Amino acid sequence: MKRILVTGGAGFIGSHLCKKLLDEGNEVIALDNFFTGNKRNIIELLDNPYFELVRHDVTMPYFAEVDEVYNLACPASPVHYQYNAIKTVKTSVMGAINMLGLAKRVNAKILQASTSEVYGDPEIHPQPESYRGNVNPLGARSCYDEGKRVAETLFVNYQRQNKVKIKIARIFNTYGPNMHPDDGRVVSNFIVQALRNKDITIYGDGSQTRSFQYIDDLIYGFDRLMNYTPDDFYGPVNIGNPEEFTIIELAGLITELTGSKSKLVFLPLPEDDPLQRKPDISLAKEVLKWQPSVSPREGLIKTIEYFDKLLKEYF
Repeated sequence: MKRILVTGGAGFIGSHLCKKLLDEGNEVIALDNFFTGNKRNIIELLDNPYFELVRHDVTMPYFAEVDEVYNLACPASPVHYQYNAIKTVKTSVMGAINMLGLAKRVNAKILQASTSEVYGDPEIHPQPESYRGNVNPLGARSCYDEGKRVAETLFVNYQRQNKVKIKIARIFNTYGPNMHPDDGRVVSNFIVQALRNKDITIYGDGSQTRSFQYIDDLIYGFDRLMNYTPDDFYGPVNIGNPEEFTIIELAGLITELTGSKSKLVFLPLPEDDPLQRKPDISLAKEVLKWQPSVSPREGLIKTIEYFDKLLKEYF
């Protein structure tokens, strides 16, 4: 049994990770300030004697004796991270400093949940880990993009200077149960609009592409990276599904699966919104022996079932 700390543990990704770690027989401490996290996501875990939920903001230091840390805390959708841009930067940067300091003190291994947004609006397609990105440091999205880039910088320098055992995962678009219905991300937006038979809002002309991975594939990727030995391999590693969709294709598939009568409505493209997003997962396949296994149709069916139940019970 390991004692594992998960920041953002009541969030979309964190809640799935906590469940998997508990199922494997570990003791889990979940930190969350509940800005985007929700107790509903981890309600079934609260009766587990090996699970502890702590209301805490990672911009403040936290002290615990743990073996591993998964640093997931940060709002990840534009609606939420642009709501308080300064707070978003502080969460990424100060949160990384505080969690790295904890890992250094107790000699814990620590994984940083980074993002494909470090590549910005890419000029290389698909994006390998060696690509340095095309990020606007002054744009509306920069609070998230640059915050995550600085967090990666902090991680590698704690490794070089203090020999902290780090791992860096660059997460590409992920979807699944426990997503917030109003988080503004494309999959949840489309599903909620389709289930309500409301207009499906597409930003731009819908020709921009995204690559979507189901949450179970991401959690398995975390597991492969965190437990990969020797520890001198720390990434960064792209964790995503290279199957590419245009936004219009995604809207059509969700409309089909929900049987919706929704119509497509086109709105202006937001500032700095990437036109292409697709991971090069060669490194993950070669080193971690990882690749996604859940098909888009299979994953979307599970996600639609979740949102259908959620909307009927709570909204």
